[in-house]
Amino acid sequence: MKTIRLRDGKERSLLRRHPWIFDGAIASGGGDAGETVRVESHMGQFLGWAAFSPSSKIRARVWSFNEMQRIDASFFVARIAQAISARRRFDIKSDGMRLIHGESDGLPGLVVDRYADTLVAQFSSCGAERWKSVIVDALLAQTGLTRLYERSDTSVRALEGLPEATGWLAGSNETGISTGITITEHDWKLSLDVAEGHKTGFYLDQRDSRQKFAATTRRLQFERVLNCYCYTGGFTVAALSGGARHVTSIDSSGPALERAQANVALNGFDAGRTTMLDADVNASLRQYQRDGKSFDAIVLDPPKFAPTIKHAERAARAYKDINRLALAILEPGGVLFTYSCSGGISADLFHKIVASAGTDAGVDAFITERMGGAPDHPMTVAFPEGEYLKGLVLVKRPAG
Repeated sequence: MKTIRLRDGKERSLLRRHPWIFDGAIASGGGDAGETVRVESHMGQFLGWAAFSPSSKIRARVWSFNEMQRIDASFFVARIAQAISARRRFDIKSDGMRLIHGESDGLPGLVVDRYADTLVAQFSSCGAERWKSVIVDALLAQTGLTRLYERSDTSVRALEGLPEATGWLAGSNETGISTGITITEHDWKLSLDVAEGHKTGFYLDQRDSRQKFAATTRRLQFERVLNCYCYTGGFTVAALSGGARHVTSIDSSGPALERAQANVALNGFDAGRTTMLDADVNASLRQYQRDGKSFDAIVLDPPKFAPTIKHAERAARAYKDINRLALAILEPGGVLFTYSCSGGISADLFHKIVASAGTDAGVDAFITERMGGAPDHPMTVAFPEGEYLKGLVLVKRPAG
């Protein structure tokens, strides 16, 4: 077994059971791509078993902190079983859910989502890639499903020195197999295509926020709703389900808007209650402000502006701008659901950004709730980076 030894003092994060080892922390040793290596402190103390990534800044990701643990096929079978079992404890009102959430489930670099009768897996690290066939077999055996599609087309793969990879890993020999799927979520249905779109085809992490938005719409009887960065219309369907009279949905992706329109029709809502705009959100918000147009409720769910902390300053300006504009065109007493899915923006920083946006807009607001990812996208005590999705629900106070 190959060994890597850390520089003096670099063992502290591993003693707290954080699974990442950066290249600058390593004094000596290495391994092949995805190979399991023994991690030791400067003094030779055992710290963990990790998958080595020769090309990545995150040079190794820890599988286990137990010196007696063997990293073999049975290890992955057990870890996958633990992750699936944990989901049974969560209150998930959908047949679309995340079964494995990377480091939070002790499987760094692996994400697995279930959409009805189909699994979608993303292998984003050398370690997960090396054990791919074992992982696939274990997933199929433990879920009883026969279809598994790979969506390893994330940019992180390039940082690992891995090429993009997509396609069926199981089920491709089934007659009439399609990548189009419809899932049930709360009181509505949503269609997606696992071969296309963001992440593994859909934003499962916003499931609880969509339910909250539907309930808030029903309680406050919103007339005019604006859904920005609407993607395939999850919040649009939620608003319509809650009784919104009209929902304007904006996205810069034509295919996403087509899917959003299809989801409106799938749930039996009148297309006349919606407006779909293929446009830039920032420009649209500015135009609404110039035209004096306002809304009772606004959703801001933008893409990742800051993938890492080094992008945080530029991203903060972008988040501030859209929140300032949204607060300006929100009716007094109206509600703003605003989010950041950027790992480089902490919950505390996001709060400060939104507060600054309100100051610049000359607006005050009650923060009535903090939102996060659905429970099948867990954050753990040892891995706070799992909390990538942050949200605030604000009610605009009247002027004066």
